[in-house]
Amino acid sequence: MKINIPGYKKLNIDKIIFDYNGTLAVKGKIDSSTKSKLIELSKNYELYILTSDTYKTVEKICENLPVKVHTFNGDNASISKRDIVLELNPDTCACIGNGRNDMEMLKIAALSVGIIGQEGAYGKIVNISDICVTSILDSMDLFIYTDRLIADLRG
Repeated sequence: MKINIPGYKKLNIDKIIFDYNGTLAVKGKIDSSTKSKLIELSKNYELYILTSDTYKTVEKICENLPVKVHTFNGDNASISKRDIVLELNPDTCACIGNGRNDMEMLKIAALSVGIIGQEGAYGKIVNISDICVTSILDSMDLFIYTDRLIADLRG
């Protein structure tokens, strides 16, 4: 997605990076409408899930989805997520998350989306995200209906 947001910046996003629990999943599970949106998004973006996998379910749940899953130890999740985004090139990444351990990846992404969903959100997410929404589906729609990005971010 190449988009010029007047008074803000030009974006060239080809990867969307998701936190898992509290963002894509609730209680470790992804609902069917979210799975459908992932399939739709995969037509135009590379999709990644970064997680310490609290419920140990991500590999099985995502095995038939068009996503690349990265799991890591939960002790340094924030740094692990940041380092993966750095490897993928943050200038071409949009990151979506809800937790304190998402802060570092949200700070460096070309576009950051904070989710305040069913499992809540770390309060400071609002201060560092480019956009905040109240559902994963709304966040995904920003990348399908990109005029919403312009409406939210233009100067």
